[in-house]
Amino acid sequence: MTWRQVFLLSGFSALVLLSTENRQKLRADELRREYHEEQRNESENFVEEQNDEQEERSREAVEQWRQWHYDGLYPSYLYSRHHI
Repeated sequence: MTWRQVFLLSGFSALVLLSTENRQKLRADELRREYHEEQRNESENFVEEQNDEQEERSREAVEQWRQWHYDGLYPSYLYSRHHI
């Protein structure tokens, strides 16, 4: 082998190593991105569930208050609602 062939082979080997390293880095970035996206989705779902539960509790509390304070002299608010 001549020194040119050795130089070309070593240059090619270096390119293959760089290519392999780049693929590994890209894969690691992709995995990191997927992990953070999953964490964000779980967090958003948790917050949404918490808000839904709070809304439900608030709605139930208002309903109980209205039932407790209803004196029978006017129709229940359920009959005068325009939308359900």
